[in-house]
Amino acid sequence: MHMADALISPAVGGAMWVATAGMAAYAAKKVQNDLDDRKIPLMGVLGAFVFAAQMINFTIPGTGSSGHLGGGLLLAILLGPQAAFLTITSILTIQALFFADGGILALGCNIFNMGFLACFIGYPLIYKPLTGENPSQGRLFIASVLAAVIGLQLGAFGVVLETFFSGISELPFSTFVLLMQPIHLAIGLIEGLVTAAIVMFVMKESPEILQKTAKGQPFGAIAIKGVLVALLIAAMLTGGALSWFASANPDGLEWSIAGVIGADELKAPEGIHSFFAELQEKTAFLPDYNLKQPEKEKPAATEAKATEENAAWPAVDSGTSFAGILGSLLTLALAYSIGKGLRRFAKG
Repeated sequence: MHMADALISPAVGGAMWVATAGMAAYAAKKVQNDLDDRKIPLMGVLGAFVFAAQMINFTIPGTGSSGHLGGGLLLAILLGPQAAFLTITSILTIQALFFADGGILALGCNIFNMGFLACFIGYPLIYKPLTGENPSQGRLFIASVLAAVIGLQLGAFGVVLETFFSGISELPFSTFVLLMQPIHLAIGLIEGLVTAAIVMFVMKESPEILQKTAKGQPFGAIAIKGVLVALLIAAMLTGGALSWFASANPDGLEWSIAGVIGADELKAPEGIHSFFAELQEKTAFLPDYNLKQPEKEKPAATEAKATEENAAWPAVDSGTSFAGILGSLLTLALAYSIGKGLRRFAKG
């Protein structure tokens, strides 16, 4: 559900940049109360895992569409909303700058839709009330699924509102929303099941993580090595190999756009959109999670689309593996560095 710059106006993009910068500043201030030497590595490793997991689009049967894990809710359950928001911000920033996944102008929108709504709405207002103080596995499962579904519904509606307020006339509100919400309901159900499975694993391996996070407390001396190792291995395997199995179908947003205009993307206007497109062209050294092609070797858009549709599955590609592993490590480093920096600042 990464929005491209063509979907928003400069005014909406700028406003969402300012809003999410304010949210990040708030999260950075609040998170200092429970950051410690156990939680900071978990921020990095979870960031790496979610980055890799987002590379795997799963097919939505009977629709011709696909979806991927958002990860905001999972991060909030294991880290708390503030640390989770900073981590998902790290992920989306790395994706936009270095992999051309989501626009730079649209980055604030993407952080809001996939980060803020999951971390500060889905987690505290849906997940926590449903789990209670001493949750059973059943309550954790139900809460994870419902919070993921509702959070993604809010995110999808956020996309519709942002395009509406941007004056994107090609995507009429009523038509667009009737496509976006149902397809993201299906995607949300799958995300909820994946989130629940990972939460169950953590509950079995180190239940103190869930307990401390729910209470907003530092991790202290709890054992998290098993969780860290498992998630790091999962991140490397997912980015390095499982990413080959990603569905080639358009994601829920692209599918919805195609349902309205007959193509899965809009043409961006000139002006500031061109500036950000050129900037992203320079910063994204692994666009679309693969090795950058020299300009003269790039296929035409129609040829590239046909090649993608007829590609073998799984798409075994060393470039994809390299992008998945490097992107995961970059995200790990950024999220860890943010946590470490805030920890040092808090100590004075």
